[in-house]
Amino acid sequence: MKGLKLVGLKSHDCHVLMQQLLAVTIRDILPNKVRLAITRLCFFFNAIFSKVLDPMKLDELENEAAMILCQLEMYFPLAFFDIMVHLIVHLVREIKCYGPIYLRWMYPVERYMKILKGYTKNLHCPKASIVERYIVEEVIEFCSEYIEKAKPVGLSESWHDEKVGGNGSRGLHVITPTAQDLLQAHLYVLIIVMKFCHTYFSMKV
Repeated sequence: MKGLKLVGLKSHDCHVLMQQLLAVTIRDILPNKVRLAITRLCFFFNAIFSKVLDPMKLDELENEAAMILCQLEMYFPLAFFDIMVHLIVHLVREIKCYGPIYLRWMYPVERYMKILKGYTKNLHCPKASIVERYIVEEVIEFCSEYIEKAKPVGLSESWHDEKVGGNGSRGLHVITPTAQDLLQAHLYVLIIVMKFCHTYFSMKV
C-alpha cells in the first residue's frame, strides 16, 4: 500500500472491488462526469450479477451498457479500450440466451483448482501426483461408505459433536445481564476502541 498499488488480486477480488467498493472510493476524488460514468458501470455489474433478473428489463440493461461505453470513450484515452472492455456489450445478450451469470461463472472451478494444486507433492511430475492423490481419495471415500463408523475424507469434524448431548449439555444456559453489567461491558468496549485508535494514529504519526 506504500506505492498505492493493489498487487496479487484474484478475479473474485476484482469482482468485489468493481461491484461494491469502487463506487464508494471514487467519491469526491474524480470529476463528476468521470465519476458518474464509473458509478453507472458499477451499478450495471450489480444488476447483471444479481440472482433475480426481470426479463422485461434486459433491453434497458443492454442499452445502458452501450451508453456507459459511450461515456467511457468520452472521458478515457483510446488506449483504455481493448477487447475486454468491448465484451461488456455482449453480457446482457448472454443472459438472454443462457440465463443468469452466477450459474455459469468460474469461481467454483477456480476454488477446486486450488484444491487440486494442493495435491501436488512431486514437482517433477505434478499432473501424475494430482491424479494419484485424487484417485486415492476417491477410493477411500468409496470404501468408507461400506465401513461402519468411518469418518469422511476431507471434512473437518466439529469438537462440539461429542460434547453436546446427554445430561448437562453445554451451551444451553441463558444469562440475562443487569443494567450495571451492560454499562460495564459498554465502558470496556469503549476503552478498547480508544486504545486501538490511539495506537493506530500514533503509528501513523
